[in-house]
Amino acid sequence: MGDYQPLQCDLHDYLEIACLYRYWLRIELRDGLAFDAQAFTTHSRRNIDGSLEEFLEVRVDDASRELRLDRLRAITPLSAQALFARVVLDAAG
Repeated sequence: MGDYQPLQCDLHDYLEIACLYRYWLRIELRDGLAFDAQAFTTHSRRNIDGSLEEFLEVRVDDASRELRLDRLRAITPLSAQALFARVVLDAAG
């Protein structure tokens, strides 16, 4: 998948809010795929070479899925009470 490109800190905050409130999100990936899922948590993982990758864990159809943060293009909360609207996470998005 290539070298991990960290997400800007201010953009990471939106993911944390989504997880805190367990928002249902429309998730757009950089490869063009889009789907709805419930935000659950973020976490990081250190690779064998010592590099760090960050992930968003979501729930889709009662199953967990990990999404590497640099694969995300945008997130849009599906709740009318959400604290933010669509957020573009990828500069190309």
